[in-house]
Amino acid sequence: MFGLILIGVVVGAALTSRGSSSTDAPISSARNREGRELYVTYCASCHGVNLEGQPNWRQPLPNGSMPAPPHDATGHTWHHPDDFLFRITKEGGQSVAPQGYVSGMPAFGSVLSDDQIWMVLEYIKSAWPPDVQEFQHRLTRQGG
Repeated sequence: MFGLILIGVVVGAALTSRGSSSTDAPISSARNREGRELYVTYCASCHGVNLEGQPNWRQPLPNGSMPAPPHDATGHTWHHPDDFLFRITKEGGQSVAPQGYVSGMPAFGSVLSDDQIWMVLEYIKSAWPPDVQEFQHRLTRQGG
């Protein structure tokens, strides 16, 4: 009996720990592997295989855009709520850029399904230390 209660608590925690931003399926190692594969295929050429970003990512390029930032804990990805990260991935950087700024981030909405975008984001977030994950999760719950 205690075992069934414990399983219910663990499964319930897994289902609710993701918030309402992504799909309702619990994060699994298979989703994480697929998220990594998608990341390597579609994101790593700019953001680095190890989430390290481009060199000098805080310095503007000659065309005025910024290099691709890291997605590990040294970058600023975790400073944004899930809905923002989803939108910039699906619609591209220009969809959230301030007036006059040219973003080099392409839109992936015609290439990746919504669920695939969430898998990529879940993979990225899985690489962050627990305190960074918690901060970003709280930010997402608060709506940014």
